[in-house]
This record gives sequence, structure tokens and C-alpha cells, in this order.
Amino acid sequence: MGGRREEGTTAGSRVPEEHQRALQEYFSSSLVLDAAQVHSGNHSLPSLKKLILGLCRNLNHEISRIVPSLEAFQTVLDQQIYPGIGRCRSQVSADPVQSISSRLEQLTKLLHSIEEKAKGAVIESVGVDGGQKRSLIPPTFEVKSDSLGISTKLFLKVDVETGRLYFKKSKDGSEDKYYLQNKILQLIKSQKMPAKLAIVLETDKEKILKKDIIFYDTKKREGFCQLLQQLKNKHSAKPDPDMIMVFVGTWNMGNAGPPQSLRSWFQSKGQGKTRDDTADHIPHDMYVIGTQEDPLGEKEWTDTVKNALRVITDISFKLISIQTLWNIRILVLAKPEHENRISHVFSDSVKTGIANTLGNKGAVGVSFMFNGTSFGFINSHLTSGSEKKLRRNQNYINILNILNSGDKKLNPFDITHRFTHLFWLGDLNYRIDLPSTEAENIVSKIKQQQYQELLGRDQLNVERDEGKVFLHFQEEEVTFPPTYRFERDTREKYAYTKAKATGTKYNLPSWCDRVLRKSYPLVHVVSQSYGCTTDIMTSDHSPVFATFEVGVTSQFVSKHDPRSASEGGIKFMNCTATLFTKSKTKFFIEFHSSCLEKIVKTSEGENTDVDNGSINVCFAELQLTPIISDPEYLLDQHILICVKSTDGDESYGEGCVALRAAEACNAGFKVSLTHRGESTGTLTGVIQLHLTESKQTEKLYDFIKVEKDDHGSGKSKTGENRSAVPPHTLEITNPSYMGVGVRGGYATDMGWSYTPKAGNVSPKPGNVSPKRHGHGRAPNTPDEAETGTEMFDNPLYAAMAMQSRREQELPRWDPPTPPPDAPRFPPPPDGDPDRAPKPTPRNRSFTCSEGKPPPLPASLAPGPKRPVVPQRSEGGVVLSAPRPPLPIKRAALLEPQPLHKPREPRDQHTRAPARPSQSLPANKQ
Repeated sequence: MGGRREEGTTAGSRVPEEHQRALQEYFSSSLVLDAAQVHSGNHSLPSLKKLILGLCRNLNHEISRIVPSLEAFQTVLDQQIYPGIGRCRSQVSADPVQSISSRLEQLTKLLHSIEEKAKGAVIESVGVDGGQKRSLIPPTFEVKSDSLGISTKLFLKVDVETGRLYFKKSKDGSEDKYYLQNKILQLIKSQKMPAKLAIVLETDKEKILKKDIIFYDTKKREGFCQLLQQLKNKHSAKPDPDMIMVFVGTWNMGNAGPPQSLRSWFQSKGQGKTRDDTADHIPHDMYVIGTQEDPLGEKEWTDTVKNALRVITDISFKLISIQTLWNIRILVLAKPEHENRISHVFSDSVKTGIANTLGNKGAVGVSFMFNGTSFGFINSHLTSGSEKKLRRNQNYINILNILNSGDKKLNPFDITHRFTHLFWLGDLNYRIDLPSTEAENIVSKIKQQQYQELLGRDQLNVERDEGKVFLHFQEEEVTFPPTYRFERDTREKYAYTKAKATGTKYNLPSWCDRVLRKSYPLVHVVSQSYGCTTDIMTSDHSPVFATFEVGVTSQFVSKHDPRSASEGGIKFMNCTATLFTKSKTKFFIEFHSSCLEKIVKTSEGENTDVDNGSINVCFAELQLTPIISDPEYLLDQHILICVKSTDGDESYGEGCVALRAAEACNAGFKVSLTHRGESTGTLTGVIQLHLTESKQTEKLYDFIKVEKDDHGSGKSKTGENRSAVPPHTLEITNPSYMGVGVRGGYATDMGWSYTPKAGNVSPKPGNVSPKRHGHGRAPNTPDEAETGTEMFDNPLYAAMAMQSRREQELPRWDPPTPPPDAPRFPPPPDGDPDRAPKPTPRNRSFTCSEGKPPPLPASLAPGPKRPVVPQRSEGGVVLSAPRPPLPIKRAALLEPQPLHKPREPRDQHTRAPARPSQSLPANKQ
């Protein structure tokens, strides 16, 4: 006590005597007056205000003296940056009676504004144009080059700033030879050898040179390709980009604040499929961050993320949108140069908590246009608990039906059809479907990095395989450990038990945090990373990152005189819809597209009954007239199709057709029809395009091709080829156009396929110039569409493609006999003890961001599948079993309904009530 009194005396001796008297007077008498004022309803505390004004008299004087100087400085600064601007209105009140805290806050904002403007002016003056951080030493790659059958060591240096690629004989030696960005014509990835790359160059004598390069690992090759794309993009003369990089992250923060650094998350470092270190300084064009159980306010979290990105990239990213539902939040940031390219920003939320009225569970969504490409992002936090799988399925359906987002002209279509690219992320809470007694065995499998057997029991994978949720969505292969439930402050231990009043609750380690996507057919989307961090440990969940290379289109302006340009046409022929319904109504098709002036409808189709309870509807030939027939524009467009009944204008299925499929000749298509997340049939037909003559501009994403050399000619003896293009480059294609996704080593159905058809339009002659290989082509045959492009979307695992193809020809795979002491999982709960786990078990090593990568594993063929309940279809493939009518359309249910119940007849359906219209919010800055 004595020590405390001495400390108080010492502290008090530094307080001026007049302040001491004012404090004593307040506590002795004025405090009682303030209390009386509060009791009478006046909360202004006049005596306290008088005391603070007296204590801060000198501070008030200093603020009044310094503010004019700061405002004058800001005015001069503004006139230097924005000439002609008038004098700014004073941002700090001159009223000395105003609260001192308010004046200090205004003064702080004024200082912060000055600092930001000065920093921006300095950055602009030295030429840091919103791009990458300057690097004194451009990245260098050690490679091998084969020339005349002799392997020699070579060093490649990529200088993004100057737009040069150097070829060096020694790492620290002089630059022997360099090529400017316009002389680097193409990068051709080898499919058979995942570390091999061919670089097609143009020499000073305008001859074509092809160099075969072998990197020391696949990640280095991918990092090199990303740097070359960055180099080409930076020095491109195009006014708008045709490809952007998108970062998508999800993290359940566990109601705890973030750590000091989020660098590993935003740089895709940790476990799983990660980016090479040489690509660390390449900033993404857009960052989309979804959080759950987020304890921070919107401004605090936005500032945290922006500051973290500023440290990593030296860029002050712009806020595009932020939407919050309780503790569920989605944040979208973009580079400053993209701010004017983003429009039609819209956000919404859906509650799926108790009785669908609480927002502790639900989803938030943001949508917008990036020039001519539409994006949608949904962050959801679904119901928790291993046993609540059906409730999670119902959460998904509710969000799908209720979330109000995207173009309102597309009302007949659910949100899975409204966007060129739709990303669904969040804590989906699907668990590993094993009994709690298997907890130790699960942890043992995780420590051995044997994920595939566990992924075969992952509820999300099982429900997707059976067509119950996320129909036609794709997910990159999961090669990282379960992200839940860790003991906080460590990633070495899973805390899978929790003591509760009702007993011990088990939360088995699970992949709760996921990123899935669905895109229109034949668009460019390539996954660059998918994994989780290992050093962010404030929550019981690990943050998950996923990055994508995404093709975008510009607002098109034709170079031709519209009066002289010939009119183009889109013809749909031989269209037949197979609908899973017994309804006797008549049907027609609606065609929606931004390339059409208005919605176009067909006449009534002719119905034909099918033995399995479905009906076939044949439609007459239809000609559509696009607003622009220039192929530069039209080949990037899509036609949305809706099959409707004539009696109630009710949708019986929606799908999408890409016009790019008919670029060279007539294309036969088969599209899966879906409605409200369920498969409702298929639509087949033929597309024919009539285009004006126009030279197409090469896209940045066509700069990189994949060489299908698994069935090509033997290895060339020379590393340099001066002919136009080697013969086997005719098998080069862009994998992103083929529509083959990767999940667990299997090609996933995307709900559409195309086959070239003979017709009036003859195929265009092949263009073999390496400067222009054209846009990606459609598969030549149905077999090629199914088997010719395995694993293309995931170049890190491309070595699995050949073995996967051979093994899939086997009639049946028998799982290997485990050793006697190996942990065994019980049979699936469906009572089929012979059912093999899916995907097939195989050992998997981490793909870590540091150190040497492990050898690439071989894929095993899938085991036999359990028959699917016939009321669901798999990706539009017609099942031979009879199909019951479609499900009843109704508003979101309060409780999940059993998914195996018989369905009501289609003609008894009722339409869900429409969401109230909402005005479009202005962009938040």
C-alpha cells in the first residue's frame, strides 16, 4: 500500500497545480452534479466536458494553430496531383467547444489523408505502376537443354521489368543472349514429362527457334510459366487484360483475432498444391476473402487485409465490396487499375440457422461484371455436426434458391447459371463419415499422409458423386491434410474430443473448409494452387487458399463499319430435350444471351414418350441473329437455354451452350439440364455459326499450350528446330477449353460435351504458326473428350495421366491386401461391406512450398460404384432405371427433407415466392 501511495505521489507531482485543483473539485462536487443530470435523463455530462476543456486548453490552442498549416499543405498537394482543384473545405472543426476527442480524431484523419496522398504521388512519380514489387535480382532458373543429343546446363533469367528473357551459361556470368517479350512466341508444356517445356522464339532474322528445356522439378516449370505470362501481360499493348489472376481464400477464424502476419495465406504457402517461390512477388488481380466466426468489424478486417497485401505487393488494393451476416463475411479487393473495369456490384445474404431465421449459419454473396465477364462469389457457413449431413444439403439448396445475385434478367435461371465464373467457398462443415472409435486411426492415416482413403469417406465427395449437392461444380484435387479440428496455437495435434455437459463430443479431423467452382463451357480457367497454411494457428481451422488463372473478355468495339459488315447468324438444328417427367404439357425453349437483342423462343416441340417414364421433345430449326457477328466477339459468347412448359411458363431445366464449339465447323452438343440444383434431363442438338471475316487477336492464355506427346513421334534428337513448327505440335491444345476437371484423379462431369459434325460450314484450315495456334478447339471425337485430356487442369500431377488411362481400361480394381497390423476402417454405413472406398487409397506426400518436392504418385483406377438412387441423375447421363417425376418446387424448408422420398408429379409444382427486389448498392470505398 505504501509503495502504491508513493507512486501516486510521484505521478501527481508531474501534474500542474491548477489541474490537480480542477480534478479534486470534480470528484468532490461536480461528479455529483453529473450523476444528477444522468438520473434526470441528460447524458451529456456537462461538468466532465468543462473539466476536459480546461485540462486541454493548451492542446486546443495548438490544434487551432496547426490545422490551417496542414490544410494549406493538403491544398498544395491536391493541386499538384489534380491541377485546377479548388481549396478543400476545412476537415477539422474550428469550434473550440467541440469535444477534444472529436477534434483529435478529425486531425488524425487529416494527417492520414495527407500521408496517403503524398505516398501515392511519390509512388506514381518513381514509376511503380500498381504492378509488382521491384526486384533487384530477377529470378533465375537452372535447367537442362538438350542439343544434338547432349544435355547441357543452362540458366534462364526472367526480367519482368524490362520484358527480357536471358539465356546464360553460368548463373553469375554475363547475359549471353536475350529475347524481348515480342520475340517469345509460345510456351509448350510436355504432358508426358511434367518438368519439360518447349520455348518457341523468333530470331533477329525472323526465323523460328524451338528450345526444349527440362526443369529440375514441376513447380519450377510452373513458376517460370507464370513469370513469362506476367512479363507478356505487363508489356502488352492491349488496353484491357484478357486474363487475370484471382485469389480465393476461406478461413473460420474461431472468434479469435488474426495473427500479426497473414503472408503465407496470401502467398499460397503451406501444404497441398502451392506456387513456386519465384512467383511470390506476382500480385493477384483480385483477392476474395471469405471468413466465418469473424470477431472483427468490417473496417478493422478490411484494413488488416489491405495492410497485409500492401506489405507483400506494394499495392494499395481497392475495396470492391464487403458483405457481412453476423460473423460470416466476404471481402473483395482488386488492383487500382481494375476499379473502372468492375461494375454492377451486388451483394446479398441468406440465413440458414435455426428455423432459417438466425444468421449464425448461412451465406453471403457478391457478384459483379469485370468488363464483359460476370463473376459470382458465395461464402457459406453450413450446419455443423457429423450427423447433420442432410441438413447441410438442405442449407445448400436454400442458399441456391434464395440468394439474390447476378443479372436480374436471368430470373428463370438459378445462380449456378447466372455467372461466367461462380466460386463457392467457406466452412461447408462436411465431415469424414466414420465412427468416433476410428479417431486414432484417422489421425494415423493423416500422419502417414494417406488422404485418399479418408477422402473416400468425405461426406461432400460422397454427396457430390450421388448428385445431391454441387452438381457440375469442380474442386481441385485435395492434397493437403484436414483443416479442422486443430488444437489452437499448434498444427501438430488434432483436438477431436470436447467435454460437454451431455458427455464427450467428437469432432473428427475433416476437410470442412473448401473452394469449389463452376464456369460456363469452353472458358479459360486453370487452377494454380489449392492448399492450406501451416503457420496461422489462432483458430482451430487452418486457412485455405485457391488461386486461378481466369480468362476475361473486354467490352467489344467492332473495327468494321456496322453498315458494311455482313449479318451473322447462329443456327440451332436437330434439338431434342429428354426431360425426366411424366407431364403431358407442351414445351418450348427460351434462348438468353447478351449477344442477342432480346429473348428468343421456339415454337412448341413435339413430345414422344420414353419407356423409362421420361419424354423426348423435338424442336424445329431456329435461327438467331447476334448483335455483332465479328468472331472476335461472338466466339466468347454463350447461349443460356431454358426449357419451359407452355401452360405455366415453368422451367423444366436450364443449361448453357458455348458458341466457341462451332468455331471451325458445325458442332453437336449435349447439355445437362438442371433446375434448382437437380438434374432434370438433357438437351442435344447441332450449332452452326455464320461469322464475318475478321482476324482474331491472340489471347494471353493461348501463350501456353500443352503438347499431347503421349502418342506422338519419338523424342527429337535435337533441341533446336528451325522449321516453322515440329510435326507433333499439331497435337497442341489449350487444356482449359476441354472441360475436364480434376478431383481425386478422376475426370469430373461438367454437364456438357461437344462433337464436331459435318455440315454446310467447312472446317477452317489448320493454322500451324506458333504465333497463332488459335483458340482452344473442341475434342475431335467423343472418346477424345472423355479420355484425351486427363489431368490437364492440374499440371503438377500430369505424370499420372498415362497410367490412369491404362488402368481405367481394367474391368475391376481389387484393393491391395493391407498388412495385418495396419489400421482398418469399418464398412460404410450403407451396409455394403464390399464397396471399395472412393477415391481409391493411395499414399500421398505433401506438396510443400519449401524443400524438394516428392516424386509424383501414380493414380489407381476407381473401384466399383454403388448403384445410385434413380431419382438423381449423374451429369445429364440418362439412367436406364425408370425415373420418378421431378421434386416439388417450394420455398426453403425449415427442416431437411429425406432425399429418397417419392416425388410429386411435375404439374403439381408451385413456384417459390420471389425475393423482394433490392436496389443496387453503390461501390463501397
